[in-house]
Amino acid sequence: MAAADTTALSYWLNWRVFLCALIILAPLVLASILIRRYEGKRREGVSPGTLFKHEAWSTCLKTVHPRWLLAFRVFSFVAMLSLLIANVVIHGGGVFYFYTRWTFTLVTLYFGYGSLLSIYGCCIYNKEESCTYTSIGDAEEGTYRPPFILEEAANTSKPCGTPAGFGVYIFQVLFQTCAGAVVLTDIVFWGLIYPFTKGYRLSFLHVCMHSLNAVFLLGDTCLNSLRFPLFRISYFAFWSCIFVAYQWIIHAFKNLWWPYQFLDLSSPYAPLWYVLGSGIGAYTVLRRLCFDRKDEEFFARASQLVIGLGSLFYLLRHMRIPWSYKHKVIETQTLFVDNRL
Repeated sequence: MAAADTTALSYWLNWRVFLCALIILAPLVLASILIRRYEGKRREGVSPGTLFKHEAWSTCLKTVHPRWLLAFRVFSFVAMLSLLIANVVIHGGGVFYFYTRWTFTLVTLYFGYGSLLSIYGCCIYNKEESCTYTSIGDAEEGTYRPPFILEEAANTSKPCGTPAGFGVYIFQVLFQTCAGAVVLTDIVFWGLIYPFTKGYRLSFLHVCMHSLNAVFLLGDTCLNSLRFPLFRISYFAFWSCIFVAYQWIIHAFKNLWWPYQFLDLSSPYAPLWYVLGSGIGAYTVLRRLCFDRKDEEFFARASQLVIGLGSLFYLLRHMRIPWSYKHKVIETQTLFVDNRL
């Protein structure tokens, strides 16, 4: 099958592109509402996403010194940066045409920024530790310890500490964006792309690019003390939609191959692929909005129903396509992946 010319007006001026654009805009609008609702409360001092400064560098267990988290972040940053540089040197700057490299670069930046915060946190921790163990001693009266206040014990269940600055909030946004992007990248590659690449042997670099980001991020998640407010997963929706918009803009001005065939707008299955990708994100955001009024809840349920029925209707409609055509599409996609991995 000959690839469609992406610079032609007929490629963009049709109902499929219009429908896909609406599908992409849906999670963006919902994510904006979610961020406005909860990040706005943070400015008022009451929010489920309120952070404290120590959460960026402290560990989840008091018995684990923050320097272990620092060492892990520095090691992860150096390893990922080395792999990224090697990938660019071997394959050129065109590797950033893929969502995988976007995600890998974002995770690398996360560990680099996290290493700086951990260095700062270890300095503060050492100062606090030295102040804690500095005692006012006397040979006759023994060691002085400050009195234990009952009010402090009553408030131990509440989070305490210095409120975080803008940099710590940026760090947590990076953390949750990386979490969503890494899960999406690895599931799509190992579950949808690689199984259809017959006879292709992955290199060591390819395996690392599609697995180490998840391994390192999981290790950091086990060590750090960052909370995971679900509404900030909306930034992951922005990240993914930015990549789609980037691909659309490039293909509108230059006729190129698509890095992922399910992004191709000329395919009759394009709206279905976009619904499957954006509909899940929209559903997650709708579930997290915590509707207060019955009309808003009804709107959320109706939107979910429309997304589900629309996907089912479109799938049933295009099941009429002859098997020979579908087989040819699968063959073309397999050949494409073999040549571009």
